Amino acid sequence: MGGALYPESLIQVHTDFLSRSVLGNTHSVSNSSKLSAQFMGEARAAVLSYFRAPPGYTVVFTANATGALKLVGESYPFTGGSSYVLGTDSHNSVHGIREYATRRGAKVTYVPSTATGGFDIATAKNILLRHRPQSAALTPSLFTLTAQSNISNSKNPLSIIEYASSLGYHTLLDAAALAPTSIFSLSEHPVDAMAISFYKMFGFPTGIGALVVKKSFLEQLQRPWFAGGTVDVVQVPGNIVTRAHELYEQFEDGTINYLTLPAITDGLRFLSAYLPFLPLRLSCLLKYLITSLSSLKHDTTGTPVVRILSRTPSRTLKSVGEQSDAGSLIALIFLSPTGEMIPNTFIEYSASKQKISLRTGCMCNPGGAAALLGIEDDMRKLYTGVTLKDFEAAVGRELGVVRISLGLASNFQDAWHVVQFATSIGKEESRRAMWERWSQSQTAEVGQAV
Repeated sequence: MGGALYPESLIQVHTDFLSRSVLGNTHSVSNSSKLSAQFMGEARAAVLSYFRAPPGYTVVFTANATGALKLVGESYPFTGGSSYVLGTDSHNSVHGIREYATRRGAKVTYVPSTATGGFDIATAKNILLRHRPQSAALTPSLFTLTAQSNISNSKNPLSIIEYASSLGYHTLLDAAALAPTSIFSLSEHPVDAMAISFYKMFGFPTGIGALVVKKSFLEQLQRPWFAGGTVDVVQVPGNIVTRAHELYEQFEDGTINYLTLPAITDGLRFLSAYLPFLPLRLSCLLKYLITSLSSLKHDTTGTPVVRILSRTPSRTLKSVGEQSDAGSLIALIFLSPTGEMIPNTFIEYSASKQKISLRTGCMCNPGGAAALLGIEDDMRKLYTGVTLKDFEAAVGRELGVVRISLGLASNFQDAWHVVQFATSIGKEESRRAMWERWSQSQTAEVGQAV
């Protein structure tokens, strides 16, 4: 789904709160605005506490994790001689920072992905060492780590953060996929900045994320503009600008989503109660799915129904408090009786008719997808102006995978329904019937477009 299913209790608590409270813009000093400011402070404190942030960190509220990453990218003091190092298996919002880096003369270097995503730690360390900043002051350099891939299910070793820091890099962590189902401590892994989206963690609210960041790092960022809420005094006409007193205010453009801030505090409290047990439950569900799906065969040829491409955990968790070395998703493709890939659009359509939400495609992670699908050579042949249609024509099939994601609300019944759906794909009669319905829907859509 790409987001967590929000708990009914969280919606009820927040609805009750809104029905008895009047909040105002945090940039004013009215009673309603003071109330908003109070809840804003409580939400910041809750985020810092949840991630066990030591003194020296603050929270900048953004629209989402992408907004948090963009804040760093557009403000980081790249210069000629700087390096921007990142993994191939990363979200497009991490790749997008390279636009800011190259415009300022920095060199962009990728850590290659393994066949199942993530990267080899020795390779990563070697690349970081070879491209380390010659002077942290004169050629500031940034390393962005994807904590957990949203397509390959790999978890990269967090120890690489300390290594990169020791070489003089600033470190940025994309924790959007990690935070919903894993315990993460900034005291243990003091990254310079970390990006998260709250809807991925507990479903509600959407439209708000955060950059959890060291104040010392924030002070080094150079914003390319200013906006309402980020300044104290602006000379007009003129060039004099005095930024807002609080560091976080200088990075929160305009009015933040103050009506939903209490839901952040409540959501973190809700997730905190379940997170110690969540990895164990998801480990069991994931093992069931992997075992069941891997054993499925077509009734006509005896060939596999699916091919799992993503990384699988090295072991099943046995007790509360343990953490898995991989995430809680499966990226796979469905195969025909002759072993050819079945179109993802057919799978997604057919699953939706059985009220199963599957996401298909490259999940905004083209590098991870290319590694899983074995099309990295094709990726290198891309040219300026190429479209997805062009790319698929060159490869000869639809691009992407089918992703099965487990999270806070997932239970055995959900996993069982997915297995039953996959089983029906392996049966000639049911698959043909589904294919007929899908084909008719495609024809109808073309007719509507015409």
